[in-house]
Amino acid sequence: MAGALAGIRVIDFGHYIAGPLTGMLLADQGADVIRVDSPRGASWDTPANVIWNRGKRSIALDVAKSGDASIARDLIATADVVIENFRPGRMDAFGLGAAAMQAANPRLVYCSLPGFASDDPRAGMPAWEGVIKAASGAYRRNREGEPPGAPVYTPLPIASTFGAAQAAIAITMALTARERDGLGQRIEVPLFDVMFSAIGYQGLREHTPPERTRGGGGAGGGAFQCADGRWIYLGTGNDNTPDVLEACGVSSWVAQGLLQPGHREELQAAWRTLFATKDADDWERIISDAGGEAAVCREPSEWMRDPGALDAGIVIEREDPRYGTTRQPGPSAWLSRTPAEVRGPAPAIDADRASVLAELQAARPAPQTSNAAGTRRPVLDGVRVLDLCIVLAGPTCGRTLAEYGADVIKIEAPDRPPAPTFHLDVNRGKRSIVIDLKQPEGLEIFWRMLEDADVVVQNFRNGVAERLGIGYEQVRARKPEIVYASLNMYGQVGAIADRPGHEQLAQAATGMQSRYGAGGSPQLQRLAVTDYGTGYLGAYAVALALLHRAQTGEGQHVATSLSHTATLLQSPFMLDHAGATWDEPRGQNAIGD
Repeated sequence: MAGALAGIRVIDFGHYIAGPLTGMLLADQGADVIRVDSPRGASWDTPANVIWNRGKRSIALDVAKSGDASIARDLIATADVVIENFRPGRMDAFGLGAAAMQAANPRLVYCSLPGFASDDPRAGMPAWEGVIKAASGAYRRNREGEPPGAPVYTPLPIASTFGAAQAAIAITMALTARERDGLGQRIEVPLFDVMFSAIGYQGLREHTPPERTRGGGGAGGGAFQCADGRWIYLGTGNDNTPDVLEACGVSSWVAQGLLQPGHREELQAAWRTLFATKDADDWERIISDAGGEAAVCREPSEWMRDPGALDAGIVIEREDPRYGTTRQPGPSAWLSRTPAEVRGPAPAIDADRASVLAELQAARPAPQTSNAAGTRRPVLDGVRVLDLCIVLAGPTCGRTLAEYGADVIKIEAPDRPPAPTFHLDVNRGKRSIVIDLKQPEGLEIFWRMLEDADVVVQNFRNGVAERLGIGYEQVRARKPEIVYASLNMYGQVGAIADRPGHEQLAQAATGMQSRYGAGGSPQLQRLAVTDYGTGYLGAYAVALALLHRAQTGEGQHVATSLSHTATLLQSPFMLDHAGATWDEPRGQNAIGD
């Protein structure tokens, strides 16, 4: 089956990470992406270009020369989408700016990803990933209420990855609006602005913050060293704590009062002693089989070779002309009717020159007429979303759809503990209703609401929605054209798909905690980047499905996962092959002299 973006032509002028990664996200979903490479080679000669440029074609052009710039203009005249991430004004200097290109091709969607916005006083500043993270406060050590200190380093390209995800959403939304209006759009996704979507709730300030206490009841959580010296991360979302304790052989802890408030230090000590009796892989299997949250704190190299990650499609094997058999991050958005696919390896520079130039000679249909007045309406005006999600990832997906104009109704459970800081961040722009879906009358209300809905978004662990009676097939039976989005820990397929997890578990399983800890105990990245990133990738999947529905009337099931996002966030370092070295930056201390 063809991908959701089949038939869409993209001209990719991207360099470094953000631009090429945007092109990759589109190519994975079926777009014909033509890279305009410099004859001098890649701006950053890194093995990761195998990932970011996969599934594309290549032509080498020096757009500073008039002849090559003319070819670039001809290419853009045949295109649906342009991607570029130069500093503002550079493409205009080449005669390839948005205004000129859209005047010649009114249906063109033109997307720029500068470091700083075109109206920012810093627009002309070289804005590498590190500059953006420094300017946005992403290197700051202190959380709210903690003393300041020296900056902390992270090698993760957060700004570039979030920028690519949000650019892919915006491009797909613009293509959907074009189905309605016939007109392209100008998109700007400044990486500095994007960083604040990764900072998220940690950027909020409470004028009268509630009193907070630590050490509440429950099974506790955190990283613990095991008998083999490796580490296990125990999640805090173990709703079935008795089953987990029984599987671990420590049901007596309940009677001992270790799970009661005020016993955190005793409980942590008990877990440390217990986990030291078996190897990490054994504990992951025992707790996961009991339905609990646990993940080995793997090295990135271990994750890229993990059978569960390969089985789930989070990691894929592909042949590459230079590196042979490779393992690399799989497509980040899963769609049931229009599946993603890596359609080939990254091309050599200028490998497709002859075919690309030959296609320029082919006749193109005349541009369709457009309804410019219609473009004043938000793209999702008239789309209704039922948001069943909790915490951060799922609600971020719903919030993003609301920002594009959807009427998002947040369905809350009556027994869900409040999380006001999260709520203020991820539920703005929505309406709210409390429904008990475990009761027949609550389920009946849901079915009535579904009659007017276009999208359902949920982030239950696999199987929970089905047990409630509102899984994809159950919803589809009542409304075949529904777009149904599922966000979870490990995706929809494979042996580990049903395992639960949250932000911390995704960071542990994929190597992110080990990378940040740098040889000592694993450490959590301070920002909730896998949660927020998964919300944006979920919104991308929904946008793709809505585009397909606008063209065909068909709904489908779409999905992504925290582990897909965590793997993508580490993409500069996640190409595995024979002879691969794993000497990338690690730890939190990379401060120059």
